[in-house]
Amino acid sequence: MKIGLASDHGGFNLKNEIADFLKSKNIEVVDFGVNSSDSVDYPIYGEIVANAVVNKEVDYGIVCCGTGIGISLAANKVKGIRCAVVSDVFSAKMSKAHNNCNMLSLGERVLGKSLAIEIVEAWLNTEFEGDRHQKRVDMITQIENKNN
Repeated sequence: MKIGLASDHGGFNLKNEIADFLKSKNIEVVDFGVNSSDSVDYPIYGEIVANAVVNKEVDYGIVCCGTGIGISLAANKVKGIRCAVVSDVFSAKMSKAHNNCNMLSLGERVLGKSLAIEIVEAWLNTEFEGDRHQKRVDMITQIENKNN
């Protein structure tokens, strides 16, 4: 499995913690930045990872900013991306099991390191259930296609 990671300055430390965790699990990490806590514009980094996901350069993407909200909004503007902002383990599991999310967004200023790692692990270990949920994911794709 190959995971694309990126953050803005507000998610820089959390991104690095997640990268270390993934590497400890022998998961390949592609770090798209940032490489410091200097102020940057989060939309750039949300889009970079989203493009890597839709172009199949990585299997999934994880992005971080202060709350997870801004960077997820940018990622979700890329056709084919379903990026969920998650702050608990149950939502992480459901975002994958029911919504087949291909990106996860986390907020460094709202999550502690331990919870963030639990969320990432739960999300990566959850499979899309398909079945009745596929119909709904297809409906989301239809909305996306209609409006692009």
